[in-house]
Amino acid sequence: MRYRYLSDLHLHTDNSEDGTDPVMMMCERAAALGLYAVSITDHCECEVYHEQKYDRSIFQSFFETRKARAVFRGRLKILIGMELGQPLHDPAAAEEALRSGETDFVLGSVHSLPGEKDFFFMDYTRENVYPLLERYFEEILRLVQWGKFDSLAHLTYPLRYIVGNSRIPVDMSDFQEIVDEILSLLITSHKALELNTSGLRQPIGETSPSLDIVARYRELGGKYLTIGSDAH
Repeated sequence: MRYRYLSDLHLHTDNSEDGTDPVMMMCERAAALGLYAVSITDHCECEVYHEQKYDRSIFQSFFETRKARAVFRGRLKILIGMELGQPLHDPAAAEEALRSGETDFVLGSVHSLPGEKDFFFMDYTRENVYPLLERYFEEILRLVQWGKFDSLAHLTYPLRYIVGNSRIPVDMSDFQEIVDEILSLLITSHKALELNTSGLRQPIGETSPSLDIVARYRELGGKYLTIGSDAH
């Protein structure tokens, strides 16, 4: 059975450093589940674009996705995509990645702050969480102002590890003003907000962003929502 237009637009393959399965296998599973479309969005972390050979792996991902598109024609719609991480940490690398002209769909994301490790690897205390989150949302706002992407990935990414893994509670009302600013700018820029479902299978137990933020996005006039499992 094919679900009418149900699509997963956030998938990582073995062309991502943390992915395990090839493009063809991911697409085979998606087709078996009856999805309408997928986007292969392998990582492109801009601040280490050349050092960690993202300039090679992302083009390998494009190549394999084009092959899969031919194989699954008529069974599954397949978009060539990428997850463009931290583009403002190295704008030249981001522009180089985008100049390929091959992508149908680009996720914009922030996994780390300038000079810091990925939020996944950080140690958290109750004292450092709020300043970190303030800097994070400021970085997200700058990303949305830059705007060279289609959908904003996992808006509340750090909460996976602060709330989910470290069990440190966060009162998101402290960030209401800047989150509203981010959502409003997405809306006026005609960009989508991603509903990332990975938290449903992780300790945090909720989507990113949470459904109350999605409701706020709609209340402010937001129309474009993409769904991504963030499968690896």
